[in-house]
Amino acid sequence: MSGYRLENGGRIDRNRPVEFRFDGHSYQGFAGDTLASALLANGVSLFGRSFKYHRPRGIMAAGSEEPNALISVDRGAGRFTPNLRATSVEIHAGLNAFSQNRWPSLKRDFGAINDRLGMFFPAGFYNKTFMWPRSFWEKLYEPAIRKMAGLGDAPTQEDPDIYASTYAHCDLLIVGAGPAGIDAALEAMGSNKRIILIDEQDELGGGALADPALWPWLERSRKALTDASNVTILTRTTAFGYYHDNFIGAVQRLTDHMPDNSDSPREKLWRVRAGEVVLAQGAIERPLVFDGNDTPGVMLSSAAKVFANRYGAAVGKSVALMTAHDSGWHDVFALAKAGVGIKAIIDVRTEVSSALLDEANRLGINVHLNHSVTGVNGRHRVTSIQICNNDDYLGARIDCDTLLMAGGWTPSVHLWSHSKGSLAWRDEIGAYVPDQPNENVRCVGACSGGWDFGSGVIVDMLPTPKDQSRIKAFVDFQNDVTAKDIKLAVREGFRSIEHIKRYTTNGMATDQGKTSNLNGLQIASTALAKPVTDIGLTSFRPPYTPQTFGALAGHAKGALFQPTRTTNIDGWAAENGAVFELVAQWRRARYFPKMGEDMHAAVNRECVAVRSSVGIFDASTLGKIEVVGPDAAEFLNRMYTNPWKALEPGRCRYGLLLKEDGFITDDGVSARLAPDRFHLTTTTGGAARVLNMMEDYLQTEWPDLDVWLTSTTEQYAVIALQGPNARKLLEPLVEGIDLSADAFPHMAIREGTICGIPTRLFRVSFTGELGFEINVPTAYGRAVWEQLMAEGAKFDITPYGTEAMHVLRAEKGFIIVGQDTDGTITPFDAGLDWAVGKKKPDFVGKRSMARPDIVAPGRKQLVGLLTDDPNVVLEEGAQIVADPRQPIPMTMIGHVTSSYWSETLGRSIAFALVAGGHEMMGGTLHIPMPGKTHEAKVSGMVFYDAEGARLHV
Repeated sequence: MSGYRLENGGRIDRNRPVEFRFDGHSYQGFAGDTLASALLANGVSLFGRSFKYHRPRGIMAAGSEEPNALISVDRGAGRFTPNLRATSVEIHAGLNAFSQNRWPSLKRDFGAINDRLGMFFPAGFYNKTFMWPRSFWEKLYEPAIRKMAGLGDAPTQEDPDIYASTYAHCDLLIVGAGPAGIDAALEAMGSNKRIILIDEQDELGGGALADPALWPWLERSRKALTDASNVTILTRTTAFGYYHDNFIGAVQRLTDHMPDNSDSPREKLWRVRAGEVVLAQGAIERPLVFDGNDTPGVMLSSAAKVFANRYGAAVGKSVALMTAHDSGWHDVFALAKAGVGIKAIIDVRTEVSSALLDEANRLGINVHLNHSVTGVNGRHRVTSIQICNNDDYLGARIDCDTLLMAGGWTPSVHLWSHSKGSLAWRDEIGAYVPDQPNENVRCVGACSGGWDFGSGVIVDMLPTPKDQSRIKAFVDFQNDVTAKDIKLAVREGFRSIEHIKRYTTNGMATDQGKTSNLNGLQIASTALAKPVTDIGLTSFRPPYTPQTFGALAGHAKGALFQPTRTTNIDGWAAENGAVFELVAQWRRARYFPKMGEDMHAAVNRECVAVRSSVGIFDASTLGKIEVVGPDAAEFLNRMYTNPWKALEPGRCRYGLLLKEDGFITDDGVSARLAPDRFHLTTTTGGAARVLNMMEDYLQTEWPDLDVWLTSTTEQYAVIALQGPNARKLLEPLVEGIDLSADAFPHMAIREGTICGIPTRLFRVSFTGELGFEINVPTAYGRAVWEQLMAEGAKFDITPYGTEAMHVLRAEKGFIIVGQDTDGTITPFDAGLDWAVGKKKPDFVGKRSMARPDIVAPGRKQLVGLLTDDPNVVLEEGAQIVADPRQPIPMTMIGHVTSSYWSETLGRSIAFALVAGGHEMMGGTLHIPMPGKTHEAKVSGMVFYDAEGARLHV
């Protein structure tokens, strides 16, 4: 053995050395090594610091169940990934990895003071210690805790990597490519089934990769599967979630193991729908619970075998085994044959098979039956262990640099649990195994509880002569949960394992109890003197094995995170200097500045133009729904608050839509085109929500109604033409429609052509001026817009944006749902009781409007505000108080919802939601803002043309 690298063996390529870095130091490994195996081969034992106590931690496992060796990888150019398991990171030239949760260095960590003060940090200490004085939490406690605790650092730069995703369908999906999974694939290979075989390691084989005797079979099997045309093999692929109807989510790592991986997708998200699923995920070896079991150099015996036989790395030069299971004996026998020095086997059992004893004797290994490890010496590495007889507690010391644990096996049932399959407890193995399936799924191999690991006994904690209150025997290594923490939770009244989990944090975070759940259950069971089955089982949640956000997001990042929708007229707006804003995924022109104008100057000019002549506005983003069928009017009559059945074809109506709780959810002006056809409009952000709501009622509440709903938002470009000259501008361009006030009154719709293009022409206004909304097929939107701009030049036509639209509508007292409402506002609160049909027997939300709290006094109601100083524009969202002289904290009675400068009125105006607002007309309210508290009079909400004369010209 050279250092800790075995002279022979393993599946690494010793002809391909690889240089890499860890914590700023250079190391050499071989192609095929993981970061864990390469560092172990270099004699590194310290990999990280624990979550709470900052105790030194080393490698415990060899796969994705590793709880201790969490590291960060910096791939340059902002490519930084924290909380990777060193056992799953494949080394490559240039790999740059770092340990986590330590300062200033891994060996000298200032946070280790927590370990000395551990008696002050029992389970749940934060709930007891940091409640008083309350003001200390924000300024002292929380910053200190955030600095001291945690795992890896969050990336600070935008992720430049690209990620792929795909959907796949197969007849058979096999998760896990160990011997059981490979056998299942070979068995099905001769059929016509489409098979997908996935495994999270870089090559097929699972446990067989650590057993050289199985390698010839493995190579034959791998070739047969690779050559089969109906088998797809996905390595480096982790199935992280099992969803309804055999839908599996998996992430494939594509390039992290390559030196130069910046130009190709880093990972690929697979969404697989399978006819049948076979789970062959194996089992996880269980650690043992004893004092010092987290010391670097204490690890699972199966992991030591993997590192030796697969990676050619010895975990130590003088190794002892603490076991309660036959499998540990076989592991150290394999290590001895590979050239690793085995010092002793300590077995908690009084008897084991003679075959094991004979083999140990042949290999010259000392055996201590009916003994337990009671302590581990060493801080950054095991130096020796203390053992004692379980009967008389007579002890001895054994010098060694590594201690292996073998506490039995836990079937990997997380995906089975995701699928809602039931679990059954098996006393002989001390674990839950799959029972009744909920999907077309079956388990094979070790994850079903069927294995040939040998026999053992289940112990919740090793016997010890020490005062158990003074030892640190860890159950959850990642979250620093000890056996006494679980016992404390029981003493403090927790009986359900779910409650114990949350109180102690056992089995939480990225680990999800892979190595700790069963030991935690056994300790709680003993403390409660109840069977394990009586205290429950914690839930497994996807992703069981952590995945990057990038893989889950896929292409949905940057501009594609929430794709920006643009109208047909958007290009014209961009070419003409518009400043844009995002509104419910739509890019909308906010204002059109001219040379030297800021936003306020541009908006003032646009508002004056609409009031004095004519303005043009792109309203294409309004939601549009076609409602068709013999029962269309009846359907809308049930959905909206006001009556619809009497609405005549050719007329429009303002519709107010409530949720079942009686609160406003959307509004819009809609038109009846024919007895069986309506053109509905919704708010820009409410289109999908309203359509989904209507479909829900139509399919579940009123399936007897003969109605069809079709989204037409993208089918029509909408141009709002507003102002006193709007009719004059339209007249030469429109055919087939009489635009006179008598023939085409306010709140009417006509169909004809504009510029030769078919149009649905609404006479409606959201500004209080004479107004028309021109609906044309989307492809013709820009062409019609440009014709209107050319024809309107004689009227000094002015394009205006959403900011001017907001001011104009506020002057007229029109609300915007979602800005002037907050999800708790009824029509009466908003002053829209005129839009509620008094004689209607029912509509969505009607019954809720009679609830006592809905009609109780003191509800927040929408009112207008006029500041005493007309030049002060209140801040939207500013809180409102009745008396500014009251002590702090003051009682807030409402907030400002909309606030603008009105160039037309020469002053500021605002809307506000105020408790009991309708009873305060003429009263004075106070609005604290930076530097000064302002006074404002409560008023009605219509500030301009209260009689509506300008609408009807």
